[in-house]
Amino acid sequence: MKILTANRLSDGIAVWYADGGWAETVDHADLAHDKAAEDRLEAIGAKAYADNEVVDVNLIDAEVVGGVVEPVRLREKIRAAGPTIRNDLGKQAAKQSTWAA
Repeated sequence: MKILTANRLSDGIAVWYADGGWAETVDHADLAHDKAAEDRLEAIGAKAYADNEVVDVNLIDAEVVGGVVEPVRLREKIRAAGPTIRNDLGKQAAKQSTWAA
């Protein structure tokens, strides 16, 4: 399976294509299960790049774990979570505050 990722041009934040737009979390990214779906995501990414919405557009390997989409490669897991030096920063901090609520 593949998902589409990029960095938002306005602020550099890592984003994933989900539900017709760019989401800041990978959890519900649109999954491509076959070549036709991959081609569709690539076309979406190419248009968003051409429209100056995102840069560094890539299809990456993903899997579904516990009903949530997760990247396979360590580099992409880090992009999805945020800085590795402190868990109180980045996207992992936002998830922790949600869990604590």
